[in-house]
Amino acid sequence: MTSPPALLIAGHGDPDASQTEAFRALVARAAARRPGVAVAGGGTGPGGGPSLAEAVDELAGRGVTRLTAVALTLFPGGRGTAELTEAVATELADAGRRHPGLSGVLGRPLGPHPKVLDALEERVAEAAGGGSRTPGDRAATTVLLVGEGGTDPAGNAELCRAARLLWEGRGFAGVEPAFVSLAAPDVASGLDRCARLGARRVVVLPYALFEGVATGRARQQAEGWALAYPSVEVRFARPVGPVEALAEAVWDHYAEVAARHDGYGDHRAAPCETHRRDEERAKDHAHVR
Repeated sequence: MTSPPALLIAGHGDPDASQTEAFRALVARAAARRPGVAVAGGGTGPGGGPSLAEAVDELAGRGVTRLTAVALTLFPGGRGTAELTEAVATELADAGRRHPGLSGVLGRPLGPHPKVLDALEERVAEAAGGGSRTPGDRAATTVLLVGEGGTDPAGNAELCRAARLLWEGRGFAGVEPAFVSLAAPDVASGLDRCARLGARRVVVLPYALFEGVATGRARQQAEGWALAYPSVEVRFARPVGPVEALAEAVWDHYAEVAARHDGYGDHRAAPCETHRRDEERAKDHAHVR
């Protein structure tokens, strides 16, 4: 029987030590879920963890001849994701030259996967002290979903899409989008809107996988607003983190590629073409209960 391809988890490199630690923890958690599949993780940019090339070389050193890469990003339509997937595609092409016989494909980016949305929902409940677990309490809770923000409209639109998906079927009073910088509405304006819509309790929820500079800035901005408007209860949630649900979402995207290639059949394909096909035909669905 043909052995399954390895899993390469690809992320944006970040010099922040806490993000590097969280990324490593996710890779370890994903590996623990499937002991029979080789798993490694690497990033782009000046991160403190392994680079993509180092991760691929590690897998090749373990005898891997086929791998499937999953881009660890919540913004599938943004410019940052396009840069990440292009970097992965380039690395997969280079890896074939460094390690003759090694081939790989790139699945679609993570995006607002239903299990990621479940994890975000759990963060809201955690921040509310368990007070958003019953239907009545949920109806009294408004969520401000905060992204980093940028100059790319497509990337910013992904946050609005995620806000809608998080709101669908979960019973919150509302889920409003806001951005830390470079895009409107900013955090203060987002909280203003929540208050105008009648919110008395708002959970500020970072739309991010791990803690970082942007999540810290979002909290600072929200704290400043809360001091000026004490009539509204403002709580702060943690980002997703290297939780089991995130590892499951990564494996789901891995499985998509395997299913398209007759189980664990021939995975030789042009990485960029594979990604483009995915983006054209695949959409995440709202998790409605």
